[in-house]
Amino acid sequence: MKTTLAGRTALVTGASSGLGVAFARELARHGCALVLVARSEAPMQQLATELRTAGATVHVRPADLADPAARAMLAAGLAAEGIAVDVLVNNAGFGVFGAFADTDWTRLDAMLAVDVVALTHLTRLFVPGMRARGFGRVLQVASTGAFQPTPTYAAYAAAKSYVLEFSYALDAELRGSGVRCTVVSPGVTATQFLEVSGQRVTGYQRLTRMQAPDVARRGIDAMLAGRSGIVTGAFNALMAHSTRLMPRRVSARVAGWLMRN
Repeated sequence: MKTTLAGRTALVTGASSGLGVAFARELARHGCALVLVARSEAPMQQLATELRTAGATVHVRPADLADPAARAMLAAGLAAEGIAVDVLVNNAGFGVFGAFADTDWTRLDAMLAVDVVALTHLTRLFVPGMRARGFGRVLQVASTGAFQPTPTYAAYAAAKSYVLEFSYALDAELRGSGVRCTVVSPGVTATQFLEVSGQRVTGYQRLTRMQAPDVARRGIDAMLAGRSGIVTGAFNALMAHSTRLMPRRVSARVAGWLMRN
């Protein structure tokens, strides 16, 4: 039987665009109250107006999740307001495209701070409360890039590999507590990811690209079904899992070829 989320409160990071918006809309459709978190407030306020018009309760919390103090203040502020987070969607993140040795360290550092450290810290901040209440769901956003080394996305793919392994381990630790962790691994999605990362779209990416609402729906459905993880899209799943049959040096060359501009 699937979990029902009616009456629960969900916190969605990266809720100003792309998948974050899609996750928020899907969770509202399931009856959740929303806490929207991102750096840019204006797009979140627009989304909040839309969701409130449809009957949802929405809280907007602008925050730079790369800042450890901002993450701690977010959790403390919600606790002070009596807002208990039942569902945590760690969606915030971005990629950096290009040869690792030529990439600006400031961008790489910021990417790792959000994609790895913020995700881990927010999970640590909210999971204990979930466990104490006997219910919680964590949805971590990884990537098909997590399944193989990827030249030109070397640090990003490695960061998403961390998210994948961390999430499966956490879900195993939490069994029997009423809290579950699901990791969703999308392939190329119609968002601003490529524009932000600095990559021009390739033929492979055009062929496999999915729409954000579809990815969000599949991820949340997997979470509600109690699955530990899902790769969205049949072709993406085939490609991701087939890399296990290849030597790493081969899968790295294949991934590099597919990402080539």
